[in-house]
Formats: sequence, C-alpha cells, structure tokens
Amino acid sequence: MPHKVATLELVDDASSAADIAGAANAVVLREDGSLYADQFDGAGFVRGVSRKGFVPAGKRALIVGNGGVGSAIAAALAGLGLAEIGLVDPHAAVSERLAERIGRHYPAVKVDVGSKDPEGCDLIVNATPLGMNDGDAPPVDVDRIAPEAYVGDVMLKPGVTPFLRAARDRGCTIQPGTDMLFEMVPACLEFFGFGTATPEELRAGTQQPS
Repeated sequence: MPHKVATLELVDDASSAADIAGAANAVVLREDGSLYADQFDGAGFVRGVSRKGFVPAGKRALIVGNGGVGSAIAAALAGLGLAEIGLVDPHAAVSERLAERIGRHYPAVKVDVGSKDPEGCDLIVNATPLGMNDGDAPPVDVDRIAPEAYVGDVMLKPGVTPFLRAARDRGCTIQPGTDMLFEMVPACLEFFGFGTATPEELRAGTQQPS
C-alpha cells in the first residue's frame, strides 16, 4: 500500500499502533462521521507469535529494520508489555524517531537504539531484505542468538529465508513472513466488521504450506 503514511495524515483519529508506525493500512468510517485508522502489519506478526506460544510480556526484543513494517511490529510488541526493545536501522534517525514514538505511548518499555547484537534477546525480528538469499550476510550474528530465542522474518519469499534456516538450525523457533500475512488478514476482517477467518482457512484457499 504505497500511501500508508499519507493516509494517516488524512484521518481524524488513529490507534497507537498506527501512530507509532507513522502509517496506516486500514481506515474505517465511524458512526459519528469521523475516520479512524489502524495498522495491522504488527498485529499479524504478534498473532503469529502468540499462536506459537511465545509470550512477549517481560521479554527483550530486537527489531532490525525500523521502516514501515518494522515500526509496526515494534509498536505491536511494545503494547504487549515488552521489558526492553532494541532498534537498529541503516538510517539511525529512523530508529531515533521510532524510539521517541514508542516512549510517548509506552514509557515503561526500555528502548535501546543502534546495536544489532542479538545476545540476550528473547525475540529477534528481521524487517529488512538482509538474509533473504543464499550467500547474503545475515541481519545479525546468528551465532550470538540463543537457541531458545524466537526469530521472525517479514519476507514472504522464500517462505523460510536462509537467515531463518540458520536460526532454526540453532534450535530457535522461527516465524516466516507468510505467517504474518495470514494472521494479518483476520485482524483486518474483524476491524471492518466482516467476521473473521483462521490462518488455516486462508492457507487452504491459496494452497500455501503451513
């Protein structure tokens, strides 16, 4: 959706997730005639996390890539009571602005900026194209990821990136980008009042493997 940032500037009100992300990908007309915006990239990611039994509350996360998708995931995770979140992006100012927005909405969450060292992190999210192709440098040093950590990627293709394969080989629970996609759709349906659907139903309809 190329106009996610501009959309947020045109509505009357927005969720904390949309405000932190600085973008919206869904808008609804409320009964009073006002426009309300929300952001579901992060919701899709955290639904996938929850479905696999990971509880973010009190944990430490690292988000590599703080653009549209990464900031939305950071917002959703912060809203679930993370103890600490690390932000790193090639453009340091992007991370700094995201940290400020998180602090405004969730002051209890400690935010660190600039380090991509995954040591001590319970959750690592790659929201960049790094580690997508064989031979790519991974977004973080995989050898410093704890085997019990949860590792997610936002790339839809390939389903399990080389970075995720390396994390899985260390024993980590992994989440490919397709999980985020198929969890995001039900959240959007509920937002618009169209009922819901399960990720399994959506996968079956598109013949996507689990």
